[in-house]
Amino acid sequence: MQVQRTIVLTGCCVLALSAIAPAAGQGYPTRPVRMIVPFPPGGGNDILARTVGNRLTEVVGQQVVVDNRGGAGGLIGAQLAATAIPDGYTIFLGSVGNLAQIPALKSDLPYHPLKDFAAVSLLATSAFVLAVHPAVPAKSVKELIALAKASPGKLNYASAGPGSSLHMAAELFKHATATDIVHVPYKGANPALTDLISGRVQLVFSTMPPVLPHVRSGKLRGLGVTTAKRASAAPELPTIAESGVANFEVANWQGIVVPVKTPKPLVQKLNRDLLATLQLPGMTESLAAQGLEPAASTPEDFAALVRREISKYTQVVKVAGIRVD
Repeated sequence: MQVQRTIVLTGCCVLALSAIAPAAGQGYPTRPVRMIVPFPPGGGNDILARTVGNRLTEVVGQQVVVDNRGGAGGLIGAQLAATAIPDGYTIFLGSVGNLAQIPALKSDLPYHPLKDFAAVSLLATSAFVLAVHPAVPAKSVKELIALAKASPGKLNYASAGPGSSLHMAAELFKHATATDIVHVPYKGANPALTDLISGRVQLVFSTMPPVLPHVRSGKLRGLGVTTAKRASAAPELPTIAESGVANFEVANWQGIVVPVKTPKPLVQKLNRDLLATLQLPGMTESLAAQGLEPAASTPEDFAALVRREISKYTQVVKVAGIRVD
């Protein structure tokens, strides 16, 4: 009886594996692929997903369907993706927020970014812009640091809320420069930027698309960007590192991950397809219009990035005492 039961169980396992195995072959995909985006339609992540998904459709010959699953700060979509069948037909648009920052903030997540997902490829990176209101006398990053050190606690910065990417970038800057700048949290990036323009707050670390028009119109003054290299969308702005803050680098990034048990040959196939997608004519320009730089990678390099970023943000959360309710 026990032998028969073992045979039945073994047979079930073989059937389950055989259902996934064809996806790892050259015929994959043979039907539409779902890309889960853990945010509502219309935002930056959604626009990136649709840009990449439409062009990935051209490469693989099957429709890539964006499935917006917003809610709980992205946790609902991430959990849904982590527990999906690992057959290659569900892929997830991960980001620095849901793969590094939120895990650094919360220890009770319904998913683990490294244990529940397999990295496929980084897609894009973008810089944050350090911008100040024109009333702030600092004309450069060095002058801003000097001003902050001369009057600890007198300068303030706006963010999209506790634990947001804008908050994290500013706290990393404070830690790197040993300055005391007061945090003023808002319920979103738009109200934070509105109050900066009106002069109610003094500085912000912002994503590029919303802030650059105001910098170029003179309503705000851009002092630098947070990435290791100058941003192609704003080459006139120096990096904070070249402005004297050695090794400073903070990037906003997005990439594709899949459920962790997805067969490795299938992960490699997806990686090749995504690399081919990012190299299609017009892709660099499409991403640049969103303030993004294409950033294809190997699965191994992307996984290593996630590990480094979790470690970095865990440290800043600890040092700054960041908490989210």
